Amino acid sequence: MTKDPTDIRAFLRLDDRTTTSGRLQPGDPQRLAAIGVRHVINLALAEHPEALPDAETEMAQAGLRYTHIPIPFDAPTEAHYAAFRAAFERDADPVHVHCIMNQRVSALFYRYHREQGMAEPEARALLEQVWKPHDSDHPQARAWASLIGR
Repeated sequence: MTKDPTDIRAFLRLDDRTTTSGRLQPGDPQRLAAIGVRHVINLALAEHPEALPDAETEMAQAGLRYTHIPIPFDAPTEAHYAAFRAAFERDADPVHVHCIMNQRVSALFYRYHREQGMAEPEARALLEQVWKPHDSDHPQARAWASLIGR
């Protein structure tokens, strides 16, 4: 089996089915397919300067199903979380969820894990491998801390 591409920005394996990361670059979709990923969920804005150009085409060429849920970093909503959850729970296929820095992703997984009964310290440890929205002085962190709760 091919090893996880840990050189992708902020790459994390959460479990046998789920991997996450920051931005993807050309060629990364093929690398994800090689480790068994079948579905990619992108939470970044398409117009972000670090977004993968023509992401939908790259995913199709790699044989990956693609779901784009653009979440403005300064304005995450309950609707964004609901769309993420629905896309993630759609089936049991191996999935990779990414944004630009893995912050959107890790925050939504923190909330998802807590709702699924994961102990708070374990969920927080996964979140804090990427960032600490509750303790961050980043101007948009408060919006994320509010969305995911404590």
